[in-house]
Order: sequence, then structure tokens, then C-alpha cells
Amino acid sequence: MDIEKEVKKMTLGHEFGAGASCLKCKDKCEGFELHFWRSICRNCKCGLTEHDVQMESEEDKKVGKLFEDTKYTGQPSALALAFSISISNSAGKSVTFEWAPPVANKHVAIRYIELLPPERRPIAGTPGAAYRRQQMAKQLPEHDQDPNKCHDLSPAEVKQMQQYVRKYKDEALGVGDVCLPQEVAQAAGRGELGGGVGPGGAGAGTCHQCRGPMRVGDPAVYAERAGYDKMWHPACFVCVTCQELLVDMIYFWKKGKMFCGRHYGDSEKPRCAGCDELIFSNEYTQAEGHDWHLKHFCCFECDCVLAGETYVMEEEKPVCKPCYMKNYAMKCSSCQSPIEPEAQRVSYGAHCWHAQPECFQCSGCSQCLMGKRFMAVQNHLFCSVECKKKIIT
Repeated sequence: MDIEKEVKKMTLGHEFGAGASCLKCKDKCEGFELHFWRSICRNCKCGLTEHDVQMESEEDKKVGKLFEDTKYTGQPSALALAFSISISNSAGKSVTFEWAPPVANKHVAIRYIELLPPERRPIAGTPGAAYRRQQMAKQLPEHDQDPNKCHDLSPAEVKQMQQYVRKYKDEALGVGDVCLPQEVAQAAGRGELGGGVGPGGAGAGTCHQCRGPMRVGDPAVYAERAGYDKMWHPACFVCVTCQELLVDMIYFWKKGKMFCGRHYGDSEKPRCAGCDELIFSNEYTQAEGHDWHLKHFCCFECDCVLAGETYVMEEEKPVCKPCYMKNYAMKCSSCQSPIEPEAQRVSYGAHCWHAQPECFQCSGCSQCLMGKRFMAVQNHLFCSVECKKKIIT
């Protein structure tokens, strides 16, 4: 019965972000309009993160859902939810961090941020803050956490997804701890960290990622699931797959490796290249090096199903033949007709011709130039200087 309720509640939230301008396409996009099953804008084909959508409240909801029914539930300070710290810089101006690690010592939190690359620091109104918001959407997609955010799951798929979510909450999900290594060593000496610290491990002072030394007095990042015998420089606490900073230090630990949410999901389940959701069905298709829901291997332009049909890959997206001919096909420089994807062609510079005698021929004497020497001048083909003089004086 609970699964039936989950199926009925499913929505893709088409009102969220509606009308937001595209940061990439500018005025070419009429405003964000969510595709009915792809996670892109119907108007410009760009993603949500490439539109000027205010996502702060959505981020809070997302992180809250992610940690729902875990040890972090009801502990906002441990959820790594965004909270701001304001300081005065050397010029005397106030600087606000949109997010900072939830530690009691404000100076440790600020030092942690200072140790991040300048372009990654979540300072309000800077590229670093925009980067954090983009990574929140990329690393922690809602449709990896909540069946209600998925498109048209069957009751059996909802059950499988619930089991997947329960598994990562029990076995992989965690939030990094920002601490001074000497404090961790002292806590280990008092036996406060259980069996997670090896002999001398907490005080060894070596980054688990880059193997470089930790600077005395600087904070390190620890991951409880990895054990407190391991530590990371703040800038080294990254996903093993994409090498991006783990947003708000939210990590997934699996077989000795650190993942962001997206790439942990990819290590567990195939992901549909059409809708970006994990595939919980036993039946799916593989094409062009990607996995697809059977119903989502469609033309990127018109959404017609491509199973058994001719298609062309354009910018790593499948396009049906009619849409290819309309929007992408090169035009023959002779007859000006679009060249079909399976047709033979001759290319020279920016020009293309049908590989046929009536198209690839001398403009002076009309002889076929296939397999022969030729010259191209002002969109004309010539077999000789004499023929060129007949047309171009």
C-alpha cells in the first residue's frame, strides 16, 4: 500500500524554476520550461543548473530528504545545511560565506574555507558560490533519492529504489568532519573514537588523497565511514570519479573509495542517458556507449522512439533521420539539397557535395570529378585552369 502511495505522488516539479533565464543561451532561450521527462529545458535544451534559478530553499529540502531516517535526522548542525559566516576582509568589507562546515570553532571553519581553491570558496555573489549550487544539483540529484521525483516508476521499481536508498543510508552515506589532527589524536588516545584509528594513524599527518603532509595547525577533513586513521586536505576531499570537491562534504564511501552521490549511484545501477535517472528495471537498452530506459531511447529533437529506426548522433545525442535532415544535415554545394546521413559525400574545406556525377562535377565542362584532380574556387569546382577561365574572369 505504501508503494502505491509513492507511485501516485510522483512528480517532476514542472513549476520549479519556470521562466528562469538561461545563463548559457541568454536571450535565445524564452525561459526555463522543464521537459516532461528529460531533466532539461524544452526551449533551449540546457540543464536546470545552467539557468538562473534561485535554489537555496530547494537545497535545504534536498539535503533534508537525503539524511531523512539516518543518524543525522533532527540534528541540523550535523547536516551540513547552508549557514553563513560573515567576516571582514583586509579591505574592511564584509564577506559572507553561503556555507561553512558546522564546527563550534568559527576560526577553524574560516581556515577550512581559506584552504579551498579561490574559485571554489562559497563566498556570496562569486563564482565559488555558483559552483557550489551547481555541484549540489549535479552530485546529489533528487531523482537518486526520492521515488516521487522520478518519472513513471512501476510499483516494483519503487520498491527496488527504496531498497537502494536504504542501502546507501546504512552503508555509504556520511558527512565529513572538520577537525584539527592533534585534537583527533588526543581523542583517539582517550579511546573516544572506538576502533576507527590505527596505531598513530590520527597523528600521522598525511593526506589520504595526495599523500602530502598536513600543515601543523591547519584543519583536516575526516570521514567516519573511512575511519579516523585517514584524513584529507580540505581541497583534496573529492569524488574519486569526477574529482570535484564533495559539496558540503557529503560523501558516499564504498570499497575504500570516496564518491559523490551521482557517481556512487552510477557504481550501483545503470543510469539512463535520456532522463538521467537510475534504472531499476531489468529491461533496458544499451546504445552508443550509454544505457537507456527502453522508452527513453528517443530523438533528442522530437522525442520519437528510435528502436529499429535510423538515427544519427549529434553532440552525443541521438537524432532521428527527419530531424537530422531538417536541423543538422550539410547541404550539397552543388544542388543545395541536404545530404542524407547514409549517403556518400565529398568534403573539401567547409563544403560538401553528393558523391554523384551530377553534383561533383566541373562547373566549366560538366565532367565528373570523382577520383580526379580538381580546384575549388568561389563555390565552384574546376578540372583545369581553362575551365576556370570560362566561369571566373
